[in-house]
Amino acid sequence: MTPAIVLHTEGLTKHYGSVVGLESLNLDVHQGEVLGYLGPNGAGKTTTIRTILGLIRPTAGSAEIFGINTQTDTVESHKRVAYVPGEATFWPSLTGMETLHLLGRVHGSVDVAFRDELIKRFDFDPSRKVRTYSKGNRQKINLIAALATRADFLVMDEPTSGLDPIMEQAFRHSIVEAKGRGQTVFLSSHILEELEALCDRIGILRAGKLVELGTLTEMRHLSALTVEATFGEPPPALEHVAGVSNLHVEGGHVTFNVRGAVDPVLRVVADHHPITFLSRQPSLEELFLSLYGASDGVPADSPQ
Repeated sequence: MTPAIVLHTEGLTKHYGSVVGLESLNLDVHQGEVLGYLGPNGAGKTTTIRTILGLIRPTAGSAEIFGINTQTDTVESHKRVAYVPGEATFWPSLTGMETLHLLGRVHGSVDVAFRDELIKRFDFDPSRKVRTYSKGNRQKINLIAALATRADFLVMDEPTSGLDPIMEQAFRHSIVEAKGRGQTVFLSSHILEELEALCDRIGILRAGKLVELGTLTEMRHLSALTVEATFGEPPPALEHVAGVSNLHVEGGHVTFNVRGAVDPVLRVVADHHPITFLSRQPSLEELFLSLYGASDGVPADSPQ
């Protein structure tokens, strides 16, 4: 049985004058799924999140959360949602605990025992005033407040910004835990390793357009297979074999990429009796760079 659709967008578009923030986004996110949303600054990730939540008005198109239009009934659509913004802005004179309590009251539903567990998990001192917290500790408030709601739909915009590696691991554990409970997560992040570890599907955004969407397995076609081989004799001539690129030869050691069918390469390599032969699929970082290029300039995130 196909899981229920939590988020549905149809032709969702947002222009800032002549600047395209988001263009004709058609997207379904299903119950229990962790969807990663990837793109450089200025690609439109934050614009997407603000628009699907009804925080800004789209130029065209629509977004629904649990079948509720987020523009015509914003308050109702938010009842089963918890949102972690990219920037944490709070009341400086309140303590961390007072802030968590207030955010819980605003949302309307908090698992207090789980909130206390999260405070320990994220090594957070709730007794201090907010103005004394570092960026990472302010971000912990956002994460604890959102996760403690046990909301059906978690929307997260760069949620680990400012966190150290140990706290990033705590975050990953929390997302795996949420998925295990059947919660749905929309996760926008620059951290490719994070998305690769957590997400069922990845959406890649470029200049406001969703250019790729699928599982990592489905997206492997975006980049070539990487191959390393070692020979006890002079290596074979591979430069003219179909699909081979980026060939580097150093003595008997050869590295290269292969696009398309690997049979032609395997036949040539096997005839020369390799000592070692290793191949691997591209990482998410390599998939991303295959779309953007290592030096692909993208404007800074003004409206994003």
